[in-house]
Amino acid sequence: MRSFDVMPNCFTLPVVLKACVMVKDLRQGEELQGFSIKTGFRSNCYLGTKLIEMYSCAGVIVSANKVFCEMVEKNVVIWTSMINGCLLNKDLASARRYFDLSPERDIVLWNTMISGYIDMGNMMEAKSLFDQMLCRDVMSWNTVLEGYASIGDMEECERVFDEMPERNVFSWNGLIKGYAQNGRVSEVLGSFKRMVDEGSVVPNDATLTLVLSACAKLGAFDFGKWVHKYGENLGYNKVDVNVKNALIDMYGKCGAIEIAMEVFKGIKRRDLISWNTMINGLAAHGHGTEALDLFHEMKNSGISPDKVTFVGVLCACKHMGLVEDGLAYFNSMFTDFSITPQIEHCGCVVDLLSRAGFLTQAVEFINKMPVKADAVIWATLLGASKVYKKVDTGELALKELIKLEPRNPANFVMLSNIYGDAGRFDDAARLKVAMRDTGFKKEAGISWIETDDGLVKFYSSGEKHPRTEELQRILGELKSFNILLDEEEEL
Repeated sequence: MRSFDVMPNCFTLPVVLKACVMVKDLRQGEELQGFSIKTGFRSNCYLGTKLIEMYSCAGVIVSANKVFCEMVEKNVVIWTSMINGCLLNKDLASARRYFDLSPERDIVLWNTMISGYIDMGNMMEAKSLFDQMLCRDVMSWNTVLEGYASIGDMEECERVFDEMPERNVFSWNGLIKGYAQNGRVSEVLGSFKRMVDEGSVVPNDATLTLVLSACAKLGAFDFGKWVHKYGENLGYNKVDVNVKNALIDMYGKCGAIEIAMEVFKGIKRRDLISWNTMINGLAAHGHGTEALDLFHEMKNSGISPDKVTFVGVLCACKHMGLVEDGLAYFNSMFTDFSITPQIEHCGCVVDLLSRAGFLTQAVEFINKMPVKADAVIWATLLGASKVYKKVDTGELALKELIKLEPRNPANFVMLSNIYGDAGRFDDAARLKVAMRDTGFKKEAGISWIETDDGLVKFYSSGEKHPRTEELQRILGELKSFNILLDEEEEL
C-alpha cells in the first residue's frame, strides 16, 4: 500500500497493529507508532488503544503507560485498555489506581476490574466492586458466578445464580461447569434437567459437552442417551465435533463401545481428540486389536499422535499381553514423535510387564523411569506380586507405598494376603497389627444407581443412605417372597 503512495487513514494503522500483536512483532509495532506520530495520527483514540494493547501483550507496560499519558483525549475505552494491560501483567495495584481515577465507567470497565480481582483469587474485592455497581448486566452476574465456582465456593455460586434477574446460556454453563470442576458430578445432571424443564434458555454445544462428560464419569448410560437424543433435536450432533467427541467418550466409558464406534464413523472431519477418545475407549474395553488398527489408520490419515494417543496404544498392548510390541511403542514415543513419556505411559508399561509375570523386569524399568514412580505404579506391582506369589517384590512395593501412602490400609491387606498364600502366617498377623495401628479403615465401595429421579449413591455397607431401613425391609420381603416361590416349585 505504501509502495503505491496510498496514504493510510485512522482505520488502517490499528488493523496493522493488531496483526503485530497476533504475530508478537514488537519491532514493527514500534515502527508503526513512529509512522503514526509523523503522519498526525498520534492522538487517535482507536490507534492509542491498539498501541496500549500491543505493548501490554509484549510485557512492556512502561511504554503502554507512556502512550496512555500522551493521549490528549481519553475515552472510557482507553481507560479500560490501560486497566486491562495492567491486569495482563499481573499489576493489580496499578489497575485499581487507574480504575479509581477513571472519570467515566461503563459496564465493560467494571467487569474488567472485577474479572481482574477474580483472576488473582481475590473474590472479596471482586464481590465488593460488584455490590457497588449501579447498573449490572448479565455478564456482570456471570463473572461473579464463575468467580465463586473457580474458588470452589458453590454455595455462594448457587446463591448468585438464584438471585440473577436474568439468565443466559453462559449463566447455566457457569453453574454446571462449577459443579463439574468441584467434583459434584451428579448435580451437573440435575442442573441440566432443571435447565431443560424451565425451557427459558436453550443449551449450547458447551452445555451438552459438560453434561455428557459428567455422564461418562458416573456411567449414567440412560441419561447420556437422553442427552444424545436431545442434542440431535437441537442439531448440535450433526455439525459439532466437540459434542460428538463427548458422545464417544460417554458411550465408551459406559461400556457401549459399538455405539461409540457408530458415532465415531459418523464424524466427517475427525480431530485428534476424536481418534484419541475412540482408541482409548477400545483399549479400555479389551478391544486391543481394533485399537491398534485404528492407531495405524490414524497415522495413515496424516494425524500425528500425542501423549494421550500412546496411553490408549500401551493400554491395548497391556490387555493383549503384547510385551515386546508395548515396549517398542513406548520407545517410539520419543524416537519417532519426540514425545517425552509421562507417568501414565510408564504406569502402562509396568502394568504390562507385571501382568505378564516379568516382575524383575518391571522393577528394573521403574528404577530407570524418566519420572518418579507414584503410588499407582507401586500398587500395580504389589497386586501382581500377589498373583505370582512373589513375596520379595511385594515387600519392596509395600515399603515404597508406606512412604507415599502411609495411611492407606489396603496396601497392608494386600501384602498380608501374599504372606498368607505363602504360609507365612506370623508375618501376615504382624501386618494386620501394623494396619490396625494406622487408625484408618479401608474405604467402602460406592455404586451409582440410575433412577427416575436421577442418580443415587450407595455404599457397600448401605448404612449411609437416608432410606436404609426402608430398603432393608423391602429386601427382606423380596427374600421371603423368593423362599415361597422355591417352596411352591418344590411342591
